[in-house]
Amino acid sequence: MPARPSKDEYYLNIAREVCRRGTCLRRLYGAVIVKDDQIISTGYAGAPRGVVNCVDLGRCLRQEMAVPPGQRYELCRSVHAEMNAVIHASRAQTLGAVMYLVGIEKDSGQLTSYSEPCLLCRRVIINAGIAKVVALNPDKGIVHLDPEEWIAEENQAAAKGVGMPGAPPVALTGMEGSES
Repeated sequence: MPARPSKDEYYLNIAREVCRRGTCLRRLYGAVIVKDDQIISTGYAGAPRGVVNCVDLGRCLRQEMAVPPGQRYELCRSVHAEMNAVIHASRAQTLGAVMYLVGIEKDSGQLTSYSEPCLLCRRVIINAGIAKVVALNPDKGIVHLDPEEWIAEENQAAAKGVGMPGAPPVALTGMEGSES
């Protein structure tokens, strides 16, 4: 008899199944939000309700333009799995919750090499109050990600002016916007 899966394995297996509903032609992602050992919400990558999915169109503009992963999201028809999972839950439900995330390459059926949330999804996860993200990485196995670290990274980048072309570095003092 196979060993009983850990909680992380259990919820990651559910996220892997959720990603099968995805409609992206490049990658399938599935997200599951869990709080107090109860599934709150699930989400997969797909076009907004009422909008034709790439899988139904049979084409992907980002793929046709050879856009690398993580770039030019405005060209993508899909709402990411993480965003869909958050949209389908209330903030009261997501505060302190854990998100489980799995990504699968559509062509090979293998885990994506980078199953961590993109910058936009990180921001949605932070605002939802999700305490931890557990992702399945083909090289590292089960990875635990802390949204608090993303906040620190964003603040460090802002202080250095990174991501803001032409902007001078800003000293973050906690007093921004106040008059002396």
